[in-house]
Amino acid sequence: RFAVSVGYWKDPYIQYFVRQAKERKAPEINRGNSVCAAGYYARVHGVTYLIKAFLEKTQCSCQIVNLGAGMDTLFWRLKDENLLPRKYFEVDFPMIVARKIHNIKSKPPLSKPIMESHSGDSLLIDSHSLDSSRYSIVGADLRFSSDLEEKLKKHGLDVHLPTLLVAECVLVYMTPQQSANLLKWAASTFPVAMVINYEQVNMRDRFGQIMIENLQRRQCNLAGVELCSSLDSQRERLLGSGWENARAVDMMKVYSFLPQADVKRIEALEFLDEKELFEQLMQHYCICWASKDSSNL
Repeated sequence: RFAVSVGYWKDPYIQYFVRQAKERKAPEINRGNSVCAAGYYARVHGVTYLIKAFLEKTQCSCQIVNLGAGMDTLFWRLKDENLLPRKYFEVDFPMIVARKIHNIKSKPPLSKPIMESHSGDSLLIDSHSLDSSRYSIVGADLRFSSDLEEKLKKHGLDVHLPTLLVAECVLVYMTPQQSANLLKWAASTFPVAMVINYEQVNMRDRFGQIMIENLQRRQCNLAGVELCSSLDSQRERLLGSGWENARAVDMMKVYSFLPQADVKRIEALEFLDEKELFEQLMQHYCICWASKDSSNL
């Protein structure tokens, strides 16, 4: 919300999910914010680039499953660009889903696009799930893939359709066994599929250890952090879970791939004097993606 309010990228929908902080931040916090905002900018653009590439390859004749979607606004942004897949699913804990559905029901700029894209029978909505013809939110625990599959199928998941799974800072909160089960389920369920994973990497060095300690102080346990030791470990976990091809790049590399005219624009938005901190942070996050492709897309 902060990054959007400053102008890093456009997202007219995030304001309906996240309240803007009222108080002015101390200068050192703002410096931290500018490092984080530039990091979020690279994450949003990097992940969106891969999602749009998949939509283009499949000509939108596909489905997207956003795992641990939280308050993500991608469905609305894709609809604005006329890039909706045949169906867009979001999964998160029932408590998070209830909050999101409450926001959607009470805010017309969120509910109207869902109604506009809906056709057929009446739209189903209760406190823990929403199902329309193009968009569904499912309350489920990703650690139990049989329960997840059952709920997704109830909401119209088609295992024969090319499927993109997106996980941003989600797998790292599961044990290696739990995330492996989820990745294996996806690889074995869909004949044509791609998975995008954004999370930490290079976590064994001193900077990585400080990140872990800071999170632990806030009672935030990264149960799967051992798989975030390197780009190789990230690739290997995907290949070991049944995916055919896998790649991983750190966020500094992603940042260098982005259109440089726009990068110059965002770097002028705020004074980023913590260049070294920014580079270190970006080297400790990555985007990995893997595919399984029986029809040679």
